[in-house]
Amino acid sequence: MTIETDPSRPPTGLIALLSGCNFVIGMGAFVVIGMVPLLASDLGISTAAAGGALTVYALAYAVLSPLLVSITGRIGRRRVIAAGMGLFALGTLFSALAPNMTLLYLSRALAAAGAGLVTPVGAAVVAALAPKTAQGKAIATFYFGLTLSQVLGVPAGGWIAFTFGWRAAFWIVLALALVGAGLVWVRVPAGLRFTPVSLRDLGRALRDGVVMGAVLFTASFLGAIYVLFTYLAPLLEQTMGYGRDGITLVLLLFGAGAVAGNLIGGVLTDRLGPVKSLVLLCLGQIVLMPAFSGLPVSGGLLLALVFVWSAFGWSFVAPQQVRLLQLAPSLAGVVLALNAAAIYVGTAAGSALGGAVQTMGDLTWLGAAGGVVALGALGHILWSHRAANLRSAGL
Repeated sequence: MTIETDPSRPPTGLIALLSGCNFVIGMGAFVVIGMVPLLASDLGISTAAAGGALTVYALAYAVLSPLLVSITGRIGRRRVIAAGMGLFALGTLFSALAPNMTLLYLSRALAAAGAGLVTPVGAAVVAALAPKTAQGKAIATFYFGLTLSQVLGVPAGGWIAFTFGWRAAFWIVLALALVGAGLVWVRVPAGLRFTPVSLRDLGRALRDGVVMGAVLFTASFLGAIYVLFTYLAPLLEQTMGYGRDGITLVLLLFGAGAVAGNLIGGVLTDRLGPVKSLVLLCLGQIVLMPAFSGLPVSGGLLLALVFVWSAFGWSFVAPQQVRLLQLAPSLAGVVLALNAAAIYVGTAAGSALGGAVQTMGDLTWLGAAGGVVALGALGHILWSHRAANLRSAGL
């Protein structure tokens, strides 16, 4: 089916559809967070090994996404996005059927390969079809699906996992992914091609130390958050005595904070500029995360802490993307793909570090460890900003 489009704007409902696909991708990626205790118990592994399912997904995404986006640069965008959703669905199917940790890890890597096509290619389609005057709003709408997955998808997946078993959560994600793939094939215009992204463009970006230093701030900032967030469910079990309903409520508040943060980040960027906004957000993480090492606390205080922590964390999206596009406007497509990969580099590194911290000490160490990593992220943004300034000055 071919859709006639006005080149100045996306077809009606296209951004909403692609945002919905991003929701499914986010839910499928992070649903593991709500089921870590169940995976550990059912597969007979440690909580650190269960959290490793997220680490493997993140590493596979980080490595495969820029490569796959570059290799498929000359193929029609509808085919690439639909194929990505299909590959994501296949990996999710194998996750639901996985009898052991090894096959679960492999299936998560396969799902990550599909996701690594959908999100950056979808973002490029939205950015290219939107009018220049509404490009920022269009991109924000597209990424709203990923944010919304934190509000609804992750806690819903956790609730389903605790109620019907962790495999049921994957079956739900699989069904949504198949629907998404079908709708992409029907609704995305056939033959969409933009300036192709090539492996040469990828190489240029990777060789640019200033650009890559800026991109990797995404990894260091999110790495601090995921030191704690990956293992939030077992931490709440141990310190607060929470089960299914308590953990679901906390994840729901975290998601609500992510939505608030998305909005706050745009306001901060407009008022303070991207760099000052990112510095402020790092300071917030440095202060907030060690508080989780003081659990247990009252339920109300915990919910307020989770909401504010999440809002500070997810406010980074707008200022970071604006900063990257300002630094490398001619490499926007590649930089967006690398930034999406950096999200998962941070997820993987933070999850792995969180697993190491709890094996050396206790789950209650995770908040303090996350604060230390956030301090490193603060140093990273200050160094990166200085390097960009020096290059601009020709030094």
